[in-house]
Amino acid sequence: MKILLLCLKAFETMEFSPFIDIMGWAHDDFNCDIHVDICGFNPKILSTFGVTITADILIDDVDVNNYDALAIPGGFEEYGFYTEAYHDKTLNLIRSFYSQHKPIASVCVAAFPLAKSGILNKKKATTYHLRGGYKRKELEKFGVILGDEWLAMDDNIITSSCPRTAPDVAFRLLELLTSTEKAAEVKKAMGYQ
Repeated sequence: MKILLLCLKAFETMEFSPFIDIMGWAHDDFNCDIHVDICGFNPKILSTFGVTITADILIDDVDVNNYDALAIPGGFEEYGFYTEAYHDKTLNLIRSFYSQHKPIASVCVAAFPLAKSGILNKKKATTYHLRGGYKRKELEKFGVILGDEWLAMDDNIITSSCPRTAPDVAFRLLELLTSTEKAAEVKKAMGYQ
């Protein structure tokens, strides 16, 4: 199984790394046939706080048929996250995964490109909930049914409320791709249970 980890300009490393680590543990310690490809608009992707990562594949070269799931960490608006998050290439990629009924996992404000693409219309979802809930109010304008939980799931789409939830999102994605039992084994081995 292959996960496309779409890292947009100004992504948050805390929301990115759980997908790498959790899927790495699942692969190396529990023999899960799982692989993560980092995807970006450019070969080098700059995070919100100055960490640069290298893309395995560029967004222009992605064939959705080669992947089983899409994961997107959130990022900071002040550093330009939405310039790529709302780009047609991103929105079309999201729609392609959705049209093939493949799981889509987003952390925090990564719910916004999902909403902008139209796939969250009339679906239960959540996003960043602190600072007066202003991001939740923005998300609701896309026709989203807001959930109060830390993590919301509707129709194989996972959304979450803040950076703290990134491991929960990654474990839920692992569960969807393997099994509840396998995800629980990895959680226990990593000290989450």
